[in-house]
Amino acid sequence: MAFRQVVSRTHPLQVATHNENGAKMDAFRKARLKRMVEDTDTWQGRVFDRFVKGLIVFSIVSYAVETLPDLSARMQHLLYTLEVAVVIIFTVEYALRIYVADKKLAYIFSLLGLIDLLAILPFYVFHGGADSRALRAMRLLRIARTLKLFRYNQAVDRLLRAVVIAKEEIVLFFSLTAIALYLAASGIHYFESEVQPDKFGSIFHGLWWAVVTLTTVGYGDVYPITMGGRVFTFLILMIGMGIIAVPPGIISSALSKARQEQDKTLESESSKQGTETDT
Repeated sequence: MAFRQVVSRTHPLQVATHNENGAKMDAFRKARLKRMVEDTDTWQGRVFDRFVKGLIVFSIVSYAVETLPDLSARMQHLLYTLEVAVVIIFTVEYALRIYVADKKLAYIFSLLGLIDLLAILPFYVFHGGADSRALRAMRLLRIARTLKLFRYNQAVDRLLRAVVIAKEEIVLFFSLTAIALYLAASGIHYFESEVQPDKFGSIFHGLWWAVVTLTTVGYGDVYPITMGGRVFTFLILMIGMGIIAVPPGIISSALSKARQEQDKTLESESSKQGTETDT
């Protein structure tokens, strides 16, 4: 009788201990999965990273193969089977990333999370009972899987950081470019509207010429024939050459700052790891 009382008294404690051990094991498994999915410094992370990269490239190549004419029914069935397998693997990867994310909603609605979702969503949306137009849309949207390669490239991270650093300059550049386009379209309309009403009958007609001229492409499908229009075109071409030279300077300067920030971050992390090792 006494033995039963002891067991009954200790039983809740044993249950609590068991639950605590189970929670620790779950946290440990989640931490291992997180290192594999997000940390490329571990060998598991490197293997996972390279596997997903290879799968993305394979999916892109298979999409190109599907566009070949006169594919046999056997080959089409094989490609479809491979596509299903790729989608299943990408779906598991997407679920794993949600599971290990510290802030799940932040990941789901982030740029990388939306790219991961876009890589698998067309298959589920257009699969089953879809007409030919929906199937073509699904195949077209599969090109978005190329964007998944961005998450596995540190250079892309630096580029995104550079865009954030230079966002004010970029906004100013596009604003000035829009103004220049409008002024160019207005000017060419003034000089050419009377002699070429079919090509420069309004400012909206002149916008295409303004885009082609400011970007120094010069397709030659529309061009001025009056002396004033030709002089004005020369001035717009000179302005366009200056406009084209602005974005590379902005981005290169921002990339340099982003690289410096990344190097400082790596140095601080290395120093922290060294301090922890010493302690």
